[in-house]
Amino acid sequence: ERAILVACLLPNHTADPHDPLGELRALADTAGAIVVDELMQNRAKPDAGTFIGSGKVQELAEMVQVHDAHVVVFDNDLTPSQIAKIEQTVECKVLDRSELILDIFASRARTHEAKLQVELAQLEYTYPRLRAMWSHLERIVGGAPTGIGTRGPGEQQLEIDRRIVTRKRAELKREIGKIQGRRHREVLQRNRDFFAVGLVGYTNAGKSTLFNTATDGGAYADDKLFATLSTRTRRWDLGGGDAVMLSDTVGFVRDLPHHLVASFKATLEEAVHADLLLVLLDVAHPRAQQHLETVMGVLDQIGARDQQRVLVLNKVDLLDHNADLLVFQQAYPDAVALSAKTGRGMGELVECLRCAVRGQMRIVRLAVDLGDGKTIGFLENRTSVEDRQYKDDEVIMTVKIGARQFDQLRALGSSVRVLDERIQSPPSRQAE
Repeated sequence: ERAILVACLLPNHTADPHDPLGELRALADTAGAIVVDELMQNRAKPDAGTFIGSGKVQELAEMVQVHDAHVVVFDNDLTPSQIAKIEQTVECKVLDRSELILDIFASRARTHEAKLQVELAQLEYTYPRLRAMWSHLERIVGGAPTGIGTRGPGEQQLEIDRRIVTRKRAELKREIGKIQGRRHREVLQRNRDFFAVGLVGYTNAGKSTLFNTATDGGAYADDKLFATLSTRTRRWDLGGGDAVMLSDTVGFVRDLPHHLVASFKATLEEAVHADLLLVLLDVAHPRAQQHLETVMGVLDQIGARDQQRVLVLNKVDLLDHNADLLVFQQAYPDAVALSAKTGRGMGELVECLRCAVRGQMRIVRLAVDLGDGKTIGFLENRTSVEDRQYKDDEVIMTVKIGARQFDQLRALGSSVRVLDERIQSPPSRQAE
């Protein structure tokens, strides 16, 4: 469809001041539209009737005629009455930002759960707009002589539609609730057995590319917004006997409609319950700082506040010079710079995760029975052994071991005796 993009920039807008329509342009492209023209306006407050004022609406109508446009897309959220008034003048379809994002989500949904989430989000968007979507609010039953038993006060089409939508919403919530319950149990069980890592970030930051590079997971990756809608989890072998369960999640976007955040909370369950979050940032994007603030805000909004966060500066291979990268590295000295596409920097990320998996490092002298081959094998293969001394039927081992590894050792049921212990604090990798 041939589309005209419209942005009304209010004093508190969050769009890129250098290219206010850049993200809407990318969203329209993802939805399959061909952008033929753009219209921008600065206002102190929106017009109550048409959001952009009657003069701009008339200018928009002329643009629609000149370019033979099929759809007008606003970067703002409009009320149903505003959409109706604009459509009457421009004589073509009008969409606001939320409806465009919903359309993209609908086209991207592949799993049964994602489709249910999209349908629920669409109903949540539609329900308060039903009155403006119907012009035929006449009584459809009663009043007219249509036969015995049909006379009476009747019922408006609007009331019927509201009841249908309410019933459908309840059915969807029940079905999604069952899936959420099952997913919640699966996530908790998996997190008891494995160290869980969640991949989060702005849409098109490269999460699925990193997921495929790390796990050969086969996630769909494309240079499009919202390429991933459903969570995919795979085992990531870090080497040295360490492994994590890595989850790819749906990307975030500025001004994400609140009903979409609510509907996709279950999809982000992996992030909420992860032991560690890899916050992926497209450092080559001109609005990288705003993207990072958006992601951190959404994480707080969905309840993922307590996990350790590691900032990953992705797409360093697309930088023309390192000045932009240095700015982020100075602001976030614990961030990891890499290119998920080329594999550059993956070693540093793996080492960072290894430190998180093992926990706080300590140097421990342990006494282990020589007959306990399982424990000796664990210490030899999973830790750094600094000294061994054989005495009678025991081996005294001095090892460098992480707190989590020590807990795993205890879980083996081994009867090791701790003779001495010194704590080593690993460098912090918390992205605030």
